Order: sequence, then structure tokens, then C-alpha cells
Amino acid sequence: MDDAQHTEPEEPAALVGGVGPWPEGADAWPDDPRYDPELLEHGDRRNVIDRYRYWRMEAIVADLDERRHPFHVAIENWQHDMNIGSIVRSANAFAADTVHIIGRRRWNKRGAMVTDRYQHVLHHEDVAAFAEWAAAESLPIIAVDNIDGSVPIEAFEWPARCVLLFGQEGPGLSGEAVGAADAVVEITQFGSTRSINASAAAAVAMHSWVLANADLPR
Repeated sequence: MDDAQHTEPEEPAALVGGVGPWPEGADAWPDDPRYDPELLEHGDRRNVIDRYRYWRMEAIVADLDERRHPFHVAIENWQHDMNIGSIVRSANAFAADTVHIIGRRRWNKRGAMVTDRYQHVLHHEDVAAFAEWAAAESLPIIAVDNIDGSVPIEAFEWPARCVLLFGQEGPGLSGEAVGAADAVVEITQFGSTRSINASAAAAVAMHSWVLANADLPR
């Protein structure tokens, strides 16, 4: 997962709940290697959907790898922006392939609510290194920011394979990031504020990609 060295936070207290020990007792535990005996015995309080209750973390990741979408998410990290964790959480929710952290290796994980344990996360030293990676993977870079020359998100045709690039809260995308992008998309706004929160913008953009490309339930 994340190639950075860090200490994983504990499960947030606000999310403690989940399910208790396997209701039918130890004699009726599932005969399935995906299940974790410790979770079956003591209960599963993690922030996971019901499908993954009692599953080992590695089993959840492996299952997600079978269903991840072909879009990636990239975030500039020059100021230890607190929104990065929330963007990672949204990337997990929308089953992004990989999250890319550009700049500082360490990032604020509080908003991720430990979803980074299930999400592939890669680090790139700078925009140039990230752009080189994207070119090698033949992935167009779609920057998201409300700057001159950007395309309204409602009129944009999302490529099925691409990487969504987000900047920092406040300054937005760096000039180098804009220069590396194949297109710049802006989220249409109707109120008085100049911009919306970076993590909110990321969630809107990811959902826009999902609406355009994902196999949605009917």
C-alpha cells in the first residue's frame, strides 16, 4: 500500500460499532480463508461494508483489486493539507485504482479514517516524476480547478482511463501541475464563494467520472 514509513492510526472512536463475535459460535465459523479468526472471535468494529465483515485486511484488498475502476487520483502535497485524508477516503469509496501523493511523502491521514489500509497509495517526488509515470502508463492527466480556460465538468467527456489531479486547499493546483495536465475541469458553482473545499471538489469530480464510466446498478 503506502510506500511511506508511518504509524497507522487506530480505528476512529466515532466509527466504533460494527458487529460482535460470530453469532453462531466458534463451532460454526466459516470454512473460508478470507475470514480472520481473531475477528470472528472478538467481533469486527472496522469501518467496512457488511460484505467485508470478519474478512482479513489482505482479503479485502484482494477483492477490491478485482473491482477497482480504471481512474487514479493524484494530490499535490506541499503544505500537509488536512484535506488529503478525506480525498483518500473518497477514492476508496469510489474504488479508484490508486492514489498518488505528489511532493511531501508524509501526509495527514486523519481524514482518511484508516481507509488507506485498503487503498493503493504511491508517492512521487514532484510533478515531473508524476507526469513521467502517467505518460509511461498512457494515462491522461485531468486537473480539477476553477481557473481560466477550464472546461465545465458537465460538458467534459471523462476518459475511461485517466488520473484526476487535485491541488492544495487555498492555492489550488501549482502552475507546474496545470502545465502537465491534458485538460483542466472546473466544478460549476452558483453561489458567492470563490471555490469549494478541496475534498468536496474531489468527491464531486470522482462521482462525475463514475456517472460517465462505471457500471451502475439499475
